[in-house]
Amino acid sequence: MKKFDDLGFCKVDTDREDRTGYPEVIYGEGKTSDHISQIMDRLISHHQKVMITRLSKEKAVTLLEAFPQAKYDETSRILLYGEPTRQYAGEVMVMCAGTSDLFVAEEAALTAEWMGCKVKRVYDVGVAGIDRLLAHREEITKASVLIVVAGMEGALPSVVGGMVKRPVIAVPTSVGYGAHLEGLTPLLSMLTSCASGMSVVNIDNGFGAAYQAALILQLVSEEVSNEKPIS
Repeated sequence: MKKFDDLGFCKVDTDREDRTGYPEVIYGEGKTSDHISQIMDRLISHHQKVMITRLSKEKAVTLLEAFPQAKYDETSRILLYGEPTRQYAGEVMVMCAGTSDLFVAEEAALTAEWMGCKVKRVYDVGVAGIDRLLAHREEITKASVLIVVAGMEGALPSVVGGMVKRPVIAVPTSVGYGAHLEGLTPLLSMLTSCASGMSVVNIDNGFGAAYQAALILQLVSEEVSNEKPIS
């Protein structure tokens, strides 16, 4: 049985929500507004919700005319249609080292919210001003999952990883000077971190970090619902 809609220029994976828990998400770069509009129409008919990442403001204006109920966030370049059908227990904390990292942090925050997570934002708490981070120490230790976004040398996730007993998902950004190598330096720094229990996603991949965080809370939710009393 075919589990996708063939539009000629693409095959819309309408079965993905049944397989993975979430519908297909549209990557906006490289697609025309017309193509995105057709894909959106199919996904809405199947799932009543759509997310588009990396969408330019120009394309968003066109799509909002066709889908006035959608909402566009210029910082993250995300367009959302529809609301989450569930709300997980726990909290995802999205942190970023500097204001220049906001475009990645907001991509993570909005994605996590769209997937049913409660999100708390703690921004501009990089290690260059460590007091800013320590001012949130109590809040940080209460989060269920932490997404930590940083450019430059990428030190923030290692520091946070040493403060908590929860999963830390590190996101390197392309923000930094020459030897930063467009995100490669913080990526390697995070991959070689001595902080235990920390995972790392690709450069600028706030979406991937949020997806992983949502899967963690989904798993916890499933385990809690399946709990049996100890006899």
